[in-house]
Amino acid sequence: MYTVNAKNPAMRETGWVRALAYAAAMLFVLSWIFPLSAGLAKDTSEFPKWWGSVDVVWAFVLALVAFAVQAQARSKVNQQAENAAYRVYRTLTHAIILAALLVMVAGDRITWAHCVTGFLWRTWLGLYILPWWLAAIHPADKSS
Repeated sequence: MYTVNAKNPAMRETGWVRALAYAAAMLFVLSWIFPLSAGLAKDTSEFPKWWGSVDVVWAFVLALVAFAVQAQARSKVNQQAENAAYRVYRTLTHAIILAALLVMVAGDRITWAHCVTGFLWRTWLGLYILPWWLAAIHPADKSS
């Protein structure tokens, strides 16, 4: 288990940055509820009036936390984080084919105009901050 050494400021900072990265991951996962719901809904006018406002506020908070992870982990990105991000990028290229298959198979059951923008910008943001996020989750061991 990861413990934070209260006497070592670098360890406190690492723990704080890691917690921020986990919070960003949770915000990402939960934020996908909005475009997913909009895409699967037959009539979005049935959503509560506050739904759109909560989506926008949630998206804004998500963007702020994501860029905070980037700013806090900027100096922590190392070759290991870059290699891991590259492997994730290479793997996720297959998602493009899966998305095309989804459009062909379920295209008429999903209202793409209601959800594709949300999916695209969330995906872009997640991939953009991935190296910094990985560096925040798995900081380099400076003791060796």
